[in-house]
Amino acid sequence: MAGKRDDLRRKSGVWDPLKDSSVDKLRARAIPKTPQTDSPSYRLAYADDDFLCRDELRPVRLQLELLKPEMILTEKGIKSTVVLFGGARIPAPGVEPWAARNDVQRENLKQASIYYEEAQKFARLCARHSALHNHHEFVVVTGGGPGVMEAGNRGAAEEGAPTVGLNILLPHEQAPNQYVTPELSFNFHYFAIRKMHFLMRARAIAVFPGGFGTLDEMFEALTLIQTRRMERIPFILFAEEFWRKIIDFNALADFGTIAPEDMELINFAETAEEAWQVISDFYDMEKAHS
Repeated sequence: MAGKRDDLRRKSGVWDPLKDSSVDKLRARAIPKTPQTDSPSYRLAYADDDFLCRDELRPVRLQLELLKPEMILTEKGIKSTVVLFGGARIPAPGVEPWAARNDVQRENLKQASIYYEEAQKFARLCARHSALHNHHEFVVVTGGGPGVMEAGNRGAAEEGAPTVGLNILLPHEQAPNQYVTPELSFNFHYFAIRKMHFLMRARAIAVFPGGFGTLDEMFEALTLIQTRRMERIPFILFAEEFWRKIIDFNALADFGTIAPEDMELINFAETAEEAWQVISDFYDMEKAHS
């Protein structure tokens, strides 16, 4: 235990003579069994799962979900990210869509598989640039699930780059896709905290066709940028025809609920190369590397 304690001291850089909580957690397991020690009230509060899951502890759980990924990403040296949002139902080329309920949906999703390919290619381009920064900058992050998310993690992993997955517990069983770097694979209960982590290090956001979840993530980010609660960064929508059919941006501007210049926050792209050019131009990367 002394060695572990010394490691913790070195990490924090601060001398702390108080007993380590992890040591006492182990000691508590060895306490003799009595009616008193068997009572739930006797459990150490931080080691009591039932206590931590009480309704009154929600603020603590919110804080823990904010802290844990933040601390791990910092320890791993992840300074900035490129975020990929997109549908879980979009299959890889040649793979039968798992969510199609009729022939029309099946054909739509099969055609949309081109965006699985573009997400994969885009993530590769991000990973190649990230390598110039020892994989501390422009690290690919997705929701960690199937579809476009898998494509993003896959493209980065194929380039030998670390890649982050921010998974969420859902009513149906879902596991992180196999391409997420294991030590950068996170699981969330709270959608709100998960969305904060998507944006806290974001240097660019790329949004591919998707459903309610993708729309939620997309508009949260756009709102923060529009209201200047977040720095303006490249915001790219893949598949312009899809997005203009789903959302009539011009109607919002014509009606007056957004300003016409708000449309300047959005870039459209069809290919990975076009999207990366938007990012490169925004950050003037060619000049930086010339």
